Amino acid sequence: MLTNLLNTNEIKNAAGTEQEFQSQGTDGRSHSYSLIGESPALPHRLRISHQESGVGLKLTRRSMVRFDKTVQSTVDAATPVTISAYAVVQLPIGAMVSDAEFKNVLANLVSFIASNGADTTIKFDGSGTGASALLAGSI
Repeated sequence: MLTNLLNTNEIKNAAGTEQEFQSQGTDGRSHSYSLIGESPALPHRLRISHQESGVGLKLTRRSMVRFDKTVQSTVDAATPVTISAYAVVQLPIGAMVSDAEFKNVLANLVSFIASNGADTTIKFDGSGTGASALLAGSI
């Protein structure tokens, strides 16, 4: 369970600097957070949500972690635009008793986005193989 205050290096920016988020509340199986000290006109939000469907061996849970940040356009320095990044996992919880394979798939995602193959450390600066492809729109 996440705390109402995320302030012990759980979230970092591209420079690797801690960013602190505070709870905005829960709505069913969704919880939202806001960046502490954000400008009301330029919100920076984190949302975590879960949704289950199916029954028995077909029971699945779809979970999402999403960041949305509103910034001023760098073209006209006036128009607010929103940047979003999110990860979604779909888990066959009715047919899996161990989370080992989920951890393997999540490690695949994190390493692809935040490293360059030979790296043994995570890159926060967006220069990982997958992050570079996302930023450039390349395949």
